Amino acid sequence: MINNISDKTRSVLAGIFIIAAYGILASEFTHSKIIVMFADAISGLAVIGIAILLYSFFKPVGRKITNSYLFLKLMEGSLMIAAGLLFTINYTQHLRDWIYNGIHEYVFIVGSFIFYYLLLKSKIVPKFISVWGALGIFVLLISALLKLANIQYPVVDYFLILIITNEAFLAIWLIVKGIKKPEKI
Repeated sequence: MINNISDKTRSVLAGIFIIAAYGILASEFTHSKIIVMFADAISGLAVIGIAILLYSFFKPVGRKITNSYLFLKLMEGSLMIAAGLLFTINYTQHLRDWIYNGIHEYVFIVGSFIFYYLLLKSKIVPKFISVWGALGIFVLLISALLKLANIQYPVVDYFLILIITNEAFLAIWLIVKGIKKPEKI
């Protein structure tokens, strides 16, 4: 079924799903259990959808690395859905936070490094987008490791804007410009 979707449609949907994945931020604006649950579930499905939509573009880079990316995104999306469901149960905000800050963050980081590597190698978007994204994920890794070591260094967190702006730019790029299909990898 996915193979019947045009490259342009896949690209547009992937861009929309990247934006939809930011629904996990709903909990920053509301404590409505229903809204947060649906936002987390939609975000999780969007993450999985991105990986499925882009799979065929990444496969020529290497089946093992592409399958690893797909597995990590399935895991990430499932964690997001689970976190949303757990949020609806009383006294589980701490469990939701633990999922996002304890497990999800690291799955996201590893999956994203692979994602930007695949973008770079597949050449479906300009190189600068891949490099910018990898740099943003590296900053996120540094921030996560500092938090893990219980070290406060807020200036690093300011550089997290790199990954946020990259993902917004990538989403817009995919929607407007689309995926460039390379001749050979």
